[in-house]
Amino acid sequence: MKLLKDTPVYLLALIYLVFGSNYFFHFINMPPMAGNAGNFVGVLFSTNFLLVVKLLEISFAVLMLVPKTRALGLVLIAPITVNILLFELLIANQPGLAVLMVILNGVAIYQRKEQYLGMIGSRLRLATI
Repeated sequence: MKLLKDTPVYLLALIYLVFGSNYFFHFINMPPMAGNAGNFVGVLFSTNFLLVVKLLEISFAVLMLVPKTRALGLVLIAPITVNILLFELLIANQPGLAVLMVILNGVAIYQRKEQYLGMIGSRLRLATI
């Protein structure tokens, strides 16, 4: 049963490890992007911003794989997941894998909601979440 509970975390970590590593090792061919998406990604590449993001993705994915740091990894990767979704919806106009990633991230965080109570205040009770 524990494996079933951790499945969203493992899937999300796998996605981030594979695509984060692909930035460095180029084992998945990525189609060229045109229009606004191509311009946006071009700026991210040329400024090395994407390098930092990919390093963070890999680091947070490793945190998610370690049980003691799983909750921290999930909350740190959430803004990156939302940004990927916003890129797909607003710039590329092609929703894709990010929809699944947001769902996996949300489910995994919800399953561990007790671990996040300290972040939102000690006066709130679990029943109010």
